[in-house]
Amino acid sequence: MKKVLALVALTGLLLAGCAPEVGSKKWCKAMEAKPKGDWTANEAKDFAKHCLFKTEE
Repeated sequence: MKKVLALVALTGLLLAGCAPEVGSKKWCKAMEAKPKGDWTANEAKDFAKHCLFKTEE
């Protein structure tokens, strides 16, 4: 059982490393392609902050 949990944890870490960084152009494009009904509240907030109301620093 411990081996299965370790494998699941490792798989999760590897998959998380493949996701584009929140706020990047690639992430914004991926969010635009994702159905709005599938967005989480945090994704919607981050999309508005980083993709719609983007401020130059």
